[in-house]
Amino acid sequence: MNPEKLQRLQAQVKDVRIGGKGTTRRKRKVIHKTTKGDDKKLATALKRLAVNSIHGIEEVNMFREDGSVIHFTNPKVQASAAANTFSISGNAETKRIEEMLPGILSQLGVDNTRDMQKLVKGMADAEAMMKAPIEEEDEDVPALVGTFDAPSKEEA
Repeated sequence: MNPEKLQRLQAQVKDVRIGGKGTTRRKRKVIHKTTKGDDKKLATALKRLAVNSIHGIEEVNMFREDGSVIHFTNPKVQASAAANTFSISGNAETKRIEEMLPGILSQLGVDNTRDMQKLVKGMADAEAMMKAPIEEEDEDVPALVGTFDAPSKEEA
């Protein structure tokens, strides 16, 4: 046997051998997922806090500092009044506030209302900026001379 090939095979065996010399080799490396363990740990921690499920909540919106909203549709909400703890679980989507309007206007607090006023002012300024270049382009077009309605009335 070729010594170079033998060294290559021995290097491969070191990676997959479970025990010492003479033990069987593993077919593939098993990767353990810990998500179920995390869920169990969270469930036991919530059970210790004596949380109660709150039914009938259709959506939950969490407003972030950067102007985005974490939106839960039909979440599972659990609360513990004694521990001042709320647990919200379900599918979450991160959206911009503009995408959620006008449905979330009643949910906005003082800080968010100020942000919305800044947003509206910014949109108004943007519209003004968009209109300004159009007026400059109109100045280059010569004014119309005469009426063009008369020939169309004659044809009818």
